Amino acid sequence: MKRIAGMPESLSPVVTHYCPGCSHGVLHRIIAELLDELGLRERTVGVASVGCSVLAYNYFETDFVQAPHGRAPAVATGVKRARPNLFVFTYQGDGDMAAIGTAEIIHAAARGERITAIMYNNTIYGMTGGQMSPTTLMGAVTATTPYGRQEESGRPYRMAELLAQMPGTAYAARTHVADVANIVKTKQYMRKAFEAQVNGLGFSMVEVLGNCPTNWGVTPAEANRYVLNDMLAYFPVGEFKDVTKEALAGVHA
Repeated sequence: MKRIAGMPESLSPVVTHYCPGCSHGVLHRIIAELLDELGLRERTVGVASVGCSVLAYNYFETDFVQAPHGRAPAVATGVKRARPNLFVFTYQGDGDMAAIGTAEIIHAAARGERITAIMYNNTIYGMTGGQMSPTTLMGAVTATTPYGRQEESGRPYRMAELLAQMPGTAYAARTHVADVANIVKTKQYMRKAFEAQVNGLGFSMVEVLGNCPTNWGVTPAEANRYVLNDMLAYFPVGEFKDVTKEALAGVHA
């Protein structure tokens, strides 16, 4: 009998540490499915950041490296340059990529490092108690903005659009996993990002809008509605740079 569903081989059959309703697990499965479908599992090295995903190495049946806070792109660069035949991806939160590791991610993109960076953007520092991050929306209440984020804290910035401007970026997109249709779309975008690396086109990244029911202090259903109604109003989804079509068209011309 043909199997039509089941756990991806690249995903470890373990219980995760993530809070109930968190979207990290959805994104983990998407990554694992793509590693299986593209035949990458045996030559993949993931780089775990510091944050809620700090234990990501427990959840994938691939090699992993643990990076210091914000330094995942630098570690991934070293792995890829030392072993260019490997498939290397980083898994980072918005606090890790957009604050602690801003220099590392921008220069990795500028240099066109052939790595794939994944940013789970829930607009908050999840692991350390729910503090404001660079992507926290204006007026949002966090542990460090008890009266809501104000102008004095600056305005949230958009990482996908920022990295799309870098000359070495081959693919940059933003998506979300708050409903089924966009979970499917997320996998499509992630496939493009993975293939950009496989084909040696340069740096690729996907920003994924996700929830944080625990630190937002709401139910998972309410958290997903916040993604759909509030986050999407400020963080539009779509592809902001995609050189894969032109590059592959040249190959087949």
